[in-house]
Amino acid sequence: MDYKDYYKLLEVDKKASQDEIKKAFRKLAIKFHPDKNQGNKEAEEKFKLVNEANEVLSDPKKRKKYDELGENWRDFEQGGKRHGGNPFNNSQQNYYEGNGGFGSSNNSDFFEQFFGRSSGNNQGGRNGFRNSKRKGSDFETEMELTMEEAYTGASRVIQLENEKIRVSSKPGAFEGQVLRIKGKGGKGNGADNGDLFVKIKVLEHPRFSRKGNDIYLNQKIDLFTAVLGGDVVVDTLSGQLKVKITAGTQNSKTIRVKGKGMPLNGNPEQFGDLYIQLLVDLPEKLTEKQKDLFEQLKQISV
Repeated sequence: MDYKDYYKLLEVDKKASQDEIKKAFRKLAIKFHPDKNQGNKEAEEKFKLVNEANEVLSDPKKRKKYDELGENWRDFEQGGKRHGGNPFNNSQQNYYEGNGGFGSSNNSDFFEQFFGRSSGNNQGGRNGFRNSKRKGSDFETEMELTMEEAYTGASRVIQLENEKIRVSSKPGAFEGQVLRIKGKGGKGNGADNGDLFVKIKVLEHPRFSRKGNDIYLNQKIDLFTAVLGGDVVVDTLSGQLKVKITAGTQNSKTIRVKGKGMPLNGNPEQFGDLYIQLLVDLPEKLTEKQKDLFEQLKQISV
């Protein structure tokens, strides 16, 4: 069997930190994930190799033995495969399994047997190995929220194989935020269960946009309100808001309304600001009387 350079597979230096290995693995796992490369056998094989490399290098004890043995590690390899399953009944859910990688694991039993070998046991055979304690795999999935739900907070029910888990977000949830549900990942082997990580995805809104905790929107006002001033009612994430328009307002002027933006996640008593860009809506058709009045105004203004 050809020697596999796990560092090269993960595109990291041999002195890479555990955090660097973790980041490199996640990047490659996403790149070669079967869901993104359907029918691509080369990507599928690369995905398996990346998982296998991460299985060793993400574990300090296994990594040390791999570094010490070098090419000789293949002399201890045992045959056989093990297969994991998607814990989510919904096949559309993306998930991540801790050291095993994204999707189901497909790594040699060699890792469990060789790296779990008891150094003080000389009996050989099956009795020469022991099952080391190991924390369960972590799972990862995604939770979509509308902008309104991000503002108020929301909950979803996530279906695992034998359990339904309700996951709730706090007001002010944001894109890319990760919620951790402790102990709801894979079962541990004589150790704690893994965790479930839920990544927040906030859907685009046809009217509002968000920058940090500030909300931006465009609001049309008619020509006469722009010229003479007045009030306009604006729909916001927290309900309708009456905004005063000063006389002589220019097109594209932006009004800042303090404290009417998104609540700060974890501190719902504080809010970002609301920025309203005013767009003057010019009348497309004028009556003869309106035209005459504008002509008179033009003459007076000259």
